[in-house]
Amino acid sequence: MRSGLGFGGAVLTLPFLLLVLNAPLVFLPIISVHLLIFSGLTIVMARFKLRRERRVDDAKEGSINWAFLKFAFPIMSLPKLLGVAGVIALPPSLASAVIFVVVSIYAVSYILNRPFRSGSRRLDIGLLIVGGYVSGTSLVAAPLVVPVAASRMPAYQIRDTLFVLWFVLVGIKLAAFVATGIDLQLRHHIWLLPCAAVGHVLGLRFHRYSLQAGTTVFLRYVGIGLLTVSLLGLLSLSLQT
Repeated sequence: MRSGLGFGGAVLTLPFLLLVLNAPLVFLPIISVHLLIFSGLTIVMARFKLRRERRVDDAKEGSINWAFLKFAFPIMSLPKLLGVAGVIALPPSLASAVIFVVVSIYAVSYILNRPFRSGSRRLDIGLLIVGGYVSGTSLVAAPLVVPVAASRMPAYQIRDTLFVLWFVLVGIKLAAFVATGIDLQLRHHIWLLPCAAVGHVLGLRFHRYSLQAGTTVFLRYVGIGLLTVSLLGLLSLSLQT
């Protein structure tokens, strides 16, 4: 089920799934297809909403920041491809370990209320490069990319803009999976998509709420849970070796 945070669903779900089965290439195609479907729906809905609102206000600005996308895509594309190649080539245990370590770093930042921040063009580029690679290996790049987006656009544009970004990046990942013969687990989407749809709707509502209220305490508890799961996952991998 998609996370209620609106974005970052893979960060919240992937560590738990890897505790059940140490096989990232089983779960990544499922998460990728869900993200492709719901990011596409979000983009379409955003365009319809913009057209409707512009009938009333010709000066209404859309919820997708195309200038940011033109800046981010070229920077993230090559690291994304390298990350995809890595997750396909790496042994499952090593790929899972990378994911657990990355999520642990995110979790500590949530617990300490020290989210990644960007204040310069050079740092923006660095975060996007790392985010592109992490997105290629695990789809958990949101905590790296969100600070860059937040520094370059109003808060109400972040969600829809990132969904456009994820749509393209996930499309690249799925194309690589198909080209290398990886099972996309399509047989499981029939019963998983309704669950993802419920989570997506809840995510939309929570996102609207989070624009108006602080979520520091909530994120701290999320961080504690993620750190616990990630440490358990790393311990489990160490016992297997």
